[in-house]
Amino acid sequence: MQREVLARWVPDAQVVADLSWGLVETIVLKLTSAQGLLILKAGGGSDGHIARELRAHREWLHPWVSTGHAPQLLFGDAAAKTLVTRYLPGVLVEGTPAQDDPETYGQAGSLLARHHGQLSVFDAHWTDKLRARVERHLSMAHRIDPDVVRQVRAEVSGWPGGGEWVVPTHGDWQPRNWLIDRGVVRIIDFGRADLRPVSEDFVRLARQDFARNPQLESAFLDGYGKDPREPLGWRRALISEAVGTAVWAFGVGDEDFERVGHGLLNQLYPKRA
Repeated sequence: MQREVLARWVPDAQVVADLSWGLVETIVLKLTSAQGLLILKAGGGSDGHIARELRAHREWLHPWVSTGHAPQLLFGDAAAKTLVTRYLPGVLVEGTPAQDDPETYGQAGSLLARHHGQLSVFDAHWTDKLRARVERHLSMAHRIDPDVVRQVRAEVSGWPGGGEWVVPTHGDWQPRNWLIDRGVVRIIDFGRADLRPVSEDFVRLARQDFARNPQLESAFLDGYGKDPREPLGWRRALISEAVGTAVWAFGVGDEDFERVGHGLLNQLYPKRA
């Protein structure tokens, strides 16, 4: 089905480069055609990212697309788990000098504030869903220390039920999903986009770039305009992120990333002397 829809959308497509990440099912190809340079994304059988990405394009990305900060969707088919966007110029920030430049984070903070500011609704079941997510991850195969697992389960069981205000979030807000083009930051990869509390878009920066250089956090907050993180909600977000990282990375065999999750868990639950 995916080849059929691509042939219908871009019959003269030629592959220029394979940009797939390699750890998940999604295939990402850079194409050339009479329609210009394009990006094709095609998900595997269990993929849920394409549907989220299509929703983001249709509901939340217009403010970024209109200013050239996100790619324009040309074609999409949720059933075929396939979409095509225009190619967005730039190189990934991750691994370049821009990843250590506070200016990058100031721009990223400003862009995120625009994104979050579009919509705010109350999700009456958010905390319950977050608890269920952590418990589901802990039920999967992992290498988290059993004592840490006991502490996480005990804390999570005491989380209050109820809801929180949620906004459009990217879901994987970090330098590997930012492009830099002649000093301008642009955004890609919306496969985890959803309505969540604002703090959910801070956790991945906090575990890596902010921890590495506090000046980057200051620049990001200056761009965002404020620090929206509330202590109790922030801790819940960090716990969910740490557990999810350790479990997911173990499942795909990414030992370096798995260590990041374990490191964050050790910070949240330091061993007693």
